[in-house]
Parts: sequence; structure tokens; C-alpha cells
Amino acid sequence: MPNKIFMKIARRTLVLTAGLFLTASAFGYYFWYKPKHKSPSKTHTLVSTPNEAADKKEALLRLNKKASEAKDYIADHGFDDRYCFLMDMRMPSGKNRFFVYDLEEGSVEIAGLVAHGSGNSYSATPVFSNTPNSNCTSLGRYKIGKSYQGQFGLAYKLYGLDKTNSKAFDRFVVLHAHECIPNDEVAPATICKSWGCPTVSPAFLKKLKSYIDTSSKPVLLWIYY
Repeated sequence: MPNKIFMKIARRTLVLTAGLFLTASAFGYYFWYKPKHKSPSKTHTLVSTPNEAADKKEALLRLNKKASEAKDYIADHGFDDRYCFLMDMRMPSGKNRFFVYDLEEGSVEIAGLVAHGSGNSYSATPVFSNTPNSNCTSLGRYKIGKSYQGQFGLAYKLYGLDKTNSKAFDRFVVLHAHECIPNDEVAPATICKSWGCPTVSPAFLKKLKSYIDTSSKPVLLWIYY
């Protein structure tokens, strides 16, 4: 009789011990190894939507095409043959669309935000004009002239080289900075507008200054759509 009681107690102890061991093992497995099926899934915030990817591809095609055309123009007209400034007005204002293009490397060196002209209707979509008092951006090629201290501090005179921007100098269209322009992209939000001047942030103008002032030849600025 005592042997039977002892055997029952032993079996219960063994079952209890095994149960505790399995529980502890399961807990230890989860705590130390953290199975992947228990981890919450994460969305990759840098993945572009199909539309955004298509827009980037089109913007890059426009940029490379314009850079190739700029290189030919520069060779024939005595501009700085290392760098040119390209502005894509088809891109949203909250995206970096002012590009410092390295013509030797065939790539963008730096990029920043730039405002377009408000026009008299203050439309969200850019309206282009060469008409005085239109407050519009003028498309075309520009020669960047000498610097001066204007209403908004450092500024560079611009000379329009095409029929679409031939009145830029008389319209006082210049390259300058304004505090309303952020340093980083804000899209899908938009940035402030100008009265026709390609306006950048003070920090970005400081970067542009190093390219303009160290060049022995004028730098070409091309605003396109």
C-alpha cells in the first residue's frame, strides 16, 4: 500500500515538473528569440507610390535632356563649362527643383527649393509670362550677373537670353533669398510665391554663392517646364 501511494506521488511530481519545464521553455523561447510571426509588420516609409515613381522618372528625363542642351549652349556662348543651374517648374514647389548640375560628372551636385512667380491671379499652378508687372516666372535661359545688396540682402542680377524672358532685367527679376523658403522639402505642402524672381532659402543661396563667385565665367541658369 505505501508503495502505491509513493508511486502516485512520484507520477504527479513528474507530470508537474514536466509541465513547469515546458512552460518555462516556451516562455524562454519567446522572450529570447521573439518569433517573427509575433512581430508587428512595419510599412517602409521610403517606398514611392507608382505615381510618385513615374513623376520622378519623368523629372529625371527632363533634367538630363535639359542638361545636354545646356552643355551645347554653354560650349557656343562662353559660360562656365563645369556647372549650370537648372530649375524644373513642372515639379511641385514643395519639392527640390533647383538643381546645381555638374556637367563633367553628368549628375546633380546639390538641389534645393525655389519659389515661382505668383502671377496676378495667385493661382496654385505656375503661370509664365515675360510681361512687366505680371509677377510671373519667365521661362528660358539666363546669364547670372553681378551680385549686389538689395531689399532682401544678397542678390544676383539676371539677364534673359530668350524671347520668353528678354524683359527679365527690366522687370527686376533677380536671384535672391527669402526667409519664407524652407531649407528642406515640405511636399505635399507648397511654399510661398515670389513676384517672378527665382527665390531660394538663405542657406541655399549661400551654397549657390560659392559656385557663382568662384567661377571665372558667367553661370547659366535655365528655368524650364
